[in-house]
Amino acid sequence: MAGDDMLGGGDAEQEADAERARIAHELIAGVRGLAPSDVPDALCRSCVTLLPAASGLSVSVLADGSDMGVVLFASDDVAARLAEIQYTLGEGPCREAVQLRARVFGTDLTRAAERRRWPLFSVQAVKAGVGAVFSLPLAGTGSVLGTLDLYRETPGSLSGDDVRTALLVADAVTLAVIALDHTSLDSHAVVTWLAGAESDREEIHQATGMIMVQLGVSASEALLRLRARAFAQGRTSTEVARDVIDRSLDLGDD
Repeated sequence: MAGDDMLGGGDAEQEADAERARIAHELIAGVRGLAPSDVPDALCRSCVTLLPAASGLSVSVLADGSDMGVVLFASDDVAARLAEIQYTLGEGPCREAVQLRARVFGTDLTRAAERRRWPLFSVQAVKAGVGAVFSLPLAGTGSVLGTLDLYRETPGSLSGDDVRTALLVADAVTLAVIALDHTSLDSHAVVTWLAGAESDREEIHQATGMIMVQLGVSASEALLRLRARAFAQGRTSTEVARDVIDRSLDLGDD
């Protein structure tokens, strides 16, 4: 999904698939068998493990029909505070990521350029001990569901590998958020949703390409629509992909 454009084709695509599967496995292992109320904290712990380059992180989801975010989980008080002040002040990287439907990075909040960009947020973030921030949208079907937000205590960029991993984590977290929304924090459904997204990649890739043509959407949105249809029908992504390939299912009819 979100990271595929950066990851190219051929061997790079295979590496992306392997990394995507590793991330899904980590999240699955983290939530399997947990009580519903424990699922968000478990997802948070898994994300922290997967993204060691960040000092802390949070996931915010948008309230229905609103651009106001609700913190689903935060790794620490600073991460929670960063999310809170952005929605209070009405500015910051997560607000931009939602509006632009693209990742937004502020690699040095002490620089004049970042202070001009977010005059209120940057001051408050630096006071909280933050040097750099990174926000990635959780892109749903036709909308942004929320953001994955990372911070570092010291200024500086993320490496290319760290960015790729963060994009794939945001992809997986998007699936988890959709599952949570449909199941009221049913951890078994989250496990099923994440696991079902990673089987038989060749058929899923082929079906994704067909959906892109049918609907005129990006690869990431086409894949998410396929997965959403599978979840809604209680089927695997591969089963739905096969229906698309043999033309017994046209998502353009939705």
